[in-house]
Amino acid sequence: MLSSTEKNRYQKHLLLPQIGLEGQLKLKKAKVLVVGAGGLGCPVLLYLSAAGVGKIGIMDGDSVDLTNLQRQVLYKVEDIGSPKASTAASRLEKMNNDIEYEVVKQNLRVENAETFIKNYDIVVDCTDNFTARYLINDYCVKLNKPFVYGAIHQFEGQVSVFNFKDSAGNLGPTYRCIFPDEPSELEIPNCATIGVLGILPGMLGMYQANEVVKMITGIGKVLSGELLMMDLLENTTQKIKIKRRAEAEKMIFPLGEKHIKNPENQEIKKEITVEELQEILQKQEDIFLLDVRNINEAEICQLPNSVLIPMSNIPTNIKRIPKDKPVVVYCHHGFRSASVIDYLTQNHSFTNLQNLKGGINAWATEIDNTMAVY
Repeated sequence: MLSSTEKNRYQKHLLLPQIGLEGQLKLKKAKVLVVGAGGLGCPVLLYLSAAGVGKIGIMDGDSVDLTNLQRQVLYKVEDIGSPKASTAASRLEKMNNDIEYEVVKQNLRVENAETFIKNYDIVVDCTDNFTARYLINDYCVKLNKPFVYGAIHQFEGQVSVFNFKDSAGNLGPTYRCIFPDEPSELEIPNCATIGVLGILPGMLGMYQANEVVKMITGIGKVLSGELLMMDLLENTTQKIKIKRRAEAEKMIFPLGEKHIKNPENQEIKKEITVEELQEILQKQEDIFLLDVRNINEAEICQLPNSVLIPMSNIPTNIKRIPKDKPVVVYCHHGFRSASVIDYLTQNHSFTNLQNLKGGINAWATEIDNTMAVY
């Protein structure tokens, strides 16, 4: 039952005949796992908390960074360096302390996916990498759970509901029904690489939260079998139909090495520090410096004599990267360059690559304090 305080808090829901007391009780009993507490996760968490979802899992292994504050509206300047999951939970508890929050300061990976997903009714995909998204899909198919998908790209976004069973028992399409195979991060980079309008994840996250509430309460038309796409620059939206493939259950893993990787926390191998690179350059040793940032970043600052090949252009410029001398790959902080090294090593048999630890930001702060920092 709802307490008198809860009836007062949720009175505007109770006044809606489509929700009412029965719907609000369903929300109170529901358990929702939100994977990712970033740009999409913040509005999802805010509105699910406000709606009165009884238990919310907050899963994110990242910490708050200054660059997050442009779009991740749960966090403040004083939160920089703090874990996102626990920081989000602390802030949400001040808004609605009747809700049970499970804080998981880990990123989703093959070792923990089933453990957490099986304990929730609905999963909300608020991630920014494809490895986690395919893991969510595959375990939701395996465990018969629906999940709400959201993705953002600069000024455009997508949202849908996958693996949803309607009242007649019909299963909707899975994520793999429309995107069967995981693309390379080089093919479709995330917002850390190409940027995003801060308002976009706020809007998409509210759409995601709306689908969760509709599924729990049984109202309206769930966005299953349709992919909603929006463009904020042109103020346009469109939907495309998606059908469940007959082989949907067979399209999920067996688990393989591909699913064990986690782009957010993968171990960066064959690193070189900025001090070691400085020594090599001072000795004028024959090396190839590969800058994989975007053009606008290179215009701000760049290491001398380095060759710029933006991350998204790497697959079409393989021949420009030598195999007969040491290659030091760098980006802003060292994460995109690690992905490039992983791609070149696995797909093109490179064995001469080193990642600049901390990227050009470390060079600017530790070696050359006259270099512009961004």
